[in-house]
Amino acid sequence: MTPRRVAATVLCALACVGCGGRPAHRAASPVAQANATHEYPSPPPPRETAAGGATTAVRAIRAFATTYINWNAETVAAHMRALAAQSLGQARSAMTLAAGQTADDYELRQGGIANSGTVEAVAPLAGHAHEFVVVTRESTSATNTTAYEGLRPAWHLALATVLELRTGRWVLTGWQPEN
Repeated sequence: MTPRRVAATVLCALACVGCGGRPAHRAASPVAQANATHEYPSPPPPRETAAGGATTAVRAIRAFATTYINWNAETVAAHMRALAAQSLGQARSAMTLAAGQTADDYELRQGGIANSGTVEAVAPLAGHAHEFVVVTRESTSATNTTAYEGLRPAWHLALATVLELRTGRWVLTGWQPEN
């Protein structure tokens, strides 16, 4: 084989590597991919787990709602964090957000604001599996302001979504106050 023919064969072989052989170039780095697509590839988040749970859907909802509506300025953030740990999905996100918003809320603390109430009813939402209507009756008060003076208890409505875990325990996956 002549040197010219050897060179042509080598060039042809190198050109074909990208056509079905090994890739002609390495995969782009995550940063290069982010620059090209404006998206940074990341691994999927770890699977969520929930602490506790209840033996029935209604018990899970009643426990969650009771904690959600009974708090004072000093305990509200801790209550929301506890509810986040006991729930999944949207409910966990909402409670995590609420905990962050209330943790250093100056007006809550200065006013000595508190909320208390009872869960009056939990009923399945017709035509929606694992969704329930939750009715509460709540009172808001304050020790250091007259802003809530004379305020009568109010009825509130929320929608709750539950999931039965493999352990047979029920947890909330959705919590949507409607008023």
